[in-house]
Amino acid sequence: MAFRSPFPPDSVKQVRRVGETGMGMQHKTPSVVRLEEGARVLFLTKDLELIRKQLYEGVNLRMEDLSVEDLLDDINTDVMTPAWVCFDHDPAEIAKNAYAGLMHEGKRVFEENALINGGFQIIVSGQRKGTGSSRETAAQCERWAGIRLVIAASFAPIHERNNINLGQLMGDHAMLERLQNGEELALEEFTSRYDPVTRLILEEGGLFPFAKRLAAGELHLPALTTPPRPMTMAEKIVARNLVGQPEGQCVKPHDPVIAGVQGGYSHEFTTAQVHTFLSEVYGEDYTLPNPGKFAVFEDHLLYADHNPRFIPFMHKVQTLRDLQKAFQVHTGVRDYSAVDGVSPGICHQVAREEFIEVGDFIQATDSHTCMGGVSNALTYGVGATEYANLVSAGFTFVKVPESIRFELVGELHPGCTAKDVILHILADHAREELTLNRSMEFGGSGLASLSVDERATLCNMATECSARTGICEADEQLYAWMGERMPHLDLDAQRALAVAPDEGAVYDGGVHVIDLSTIQPMVAHPGDPDKGIPSDPTNGANVADVNDVAIDIAYGGSCTAGKEDDVAYYAEVCSAAEAAGLVVAEGVEFYIQYGSGHVKALAVREGWHDLFGRVGVKLIDPGCGACIGAGPGVSTEADQVTVSAINRNFQGRSGPGRLYLASPLTVAASAFTGRITAWRDDLFA
Repeated sequence: MAFRSPFPPDSVKQVRRVGETGMGMQHKTPSVVRLEEGARVLFLTKDLELIRKQLYEGVNLRMEDLSVEDLLDDINTDVMTPAWVCFDHDPAEIAKNAYAGLMHEGKRVFEENALINGGFQIIVSGQRKGTGSSRETAAQCERWAGIRLVIAASFAPIHERNNINLGQLMGDHAMLERLQNGEELALEEFTSRYDPVTRLILEEGGLFPFAKRLAAGELHLPALTTPPRPMTMAEKIVARNLVGQPEGQCVKPHDPVIAGVQGGYSHEFTTAQVHTFLSEVYGEDYTLPNPGKFAVFEDHLLYADHNPRFIPFMHKVQTLRDLQKAFQVHTGVRDYSAVDGVSPGICHQVAREEFIEVGDFIQATDSHTCMGGVSNALTYGVGATEYANLVSAGFTFVKVPESIRFELVGELHPGCTAKDVILHILADHAREELTLNRSMEFGGSGLASLSVDERATLCNMATECSARTGICEADEQLYAWMGERMPHLDLDAQRALAVAPDEGAVYDGGVHVIDLSTIQPMVAHPGDPDKGIPSDPTNGANVADVNDVAIDIAYGGSCTAGKEDDVAYYAEVCSAAEAAGLVVAEGVEFYIQYGSGHVKALAVREGWHDLFGRVGVKLIDPGCGACIGAGPGVSTEADQVTVSAINRNFQGRSGPGRLYLASPLTVAASAFTGRITAWRDDLFA
């Protein structure tokens, strides 16, 4: 099938005015790299006082005077740009607070503007630079503070890609020593380890200048040589969207390609940067060729003022909201802004309810974009730079992912949900890194026993498995679900767009049979979603290792657990509790937050909304919240215990307390017993 571009013919060849500030400062990378006289190098040493001396006392060091072991390892993106820095969108503000999270004896090592004022062009560290969150501001803070070369022993993959998109060169310590000794290094020494398309991006100075020249017909992509072969679902969607390749060209894992996208979305945490980038690169009068299937959402920071830590930054949050609105008005993309303080819903839930179609290639500025894979679509998150490029140009860089197949058989027992399935996969497969950066493909006879909402849970939490995405096979149950919510769709056309794996498709991660009938209710211990423990059938409703854990908070919501079926699970337990004369346990706060307006409307129609109120549930309108530490349901004290149906339980993400992950059924049951308890029909008998 041919590439399905969302843009009018030849629209990607339009030439737009180029700004000369901010992102527009990216120019073609020189063919030779040299260390100019007077250029400074900043060594991030384990001796933090030595960093201070370089920053504030003019001390200059040489690589030959140090060993790699003297340098900081595992510098994470939270150190480079803490969460509060991410409330900024302006390059100068982000650069001003570079490394604001590096602390020594309670004080910032990098004071405001320290990196800028030091006049450094090269920054040096040890192993695994840029671990942790995928936040793009970590790469931006260095680039926009004047850094033109980043030296490290190794780089975290996402951080490395963010550097590439910015046109930031990366090298090793031996290369730095040669530069400090006066050598000139050919650009190819920095780019030769990359694929041909990535090399072009770096040579052109970053993703934006690369995309502009490609759209103008000034660059030619290397021809793919992959012969005809059986393909997985993800491979098929990439192949049908190839740009600059002959129709019918096959792909294989690791092929570097440019692919067209059908749509995407951003939210108020990221849209301001997208708007700023496009204004600076293409001029303030920039236009988008086809905004109809792109959208903005006001969901992530709707309840930010609930968190005392965010109160000092609420003026910046308002700026982000204002700039998102300006972007929406300027471009005409779909508008999912809050009205009278109420959001239409969480972007991932609403997108699949309203505009993700079968076979689409969708990208958005959030890691849980992979939830859209339930619609037999290829969907995953990207940074603001990539998104700004693809929403304007209509295409994006893709390195074809490897795939791993999960063949589902059997049916779940009552008391178990898809959340238990994905926590099982996290414990048994993600721990072994079988899912790392791969497309998690779900199929088999057992998939048909799961509702569309339950399948969405599997895809949503693919990112917790460190996978690229999740994708489900299509069936009549999916088409019926889509037809009810998007009646304008031609379902026969949707069936024609569906992808299924070819017989003989290669799964680098293997094919893994998951017998749903063997799944027990799971609870993931605090710290990481992969710390899942199954229930012990001999202990009745108690879950192994947590049967004596009393709780303070039960939270049901987020994109993972705020769907229609999730709310039906909460209602099942609440109805049984009411019949037994129970209300939420004393000392426990039970929150339910709807994932979208459609979900809340269903709860109202079914009488569940009133039911929740009668048994003591605290209800929250649609939007993000406790999952990102910005809403009711977060812990406020370190000794509080939460059982939650959200997707991540990293320490501090949802308050300072201990957070256990569980299914909607387990969360609801625990709210009435006051301790972590798996659900069974006779629990309240």
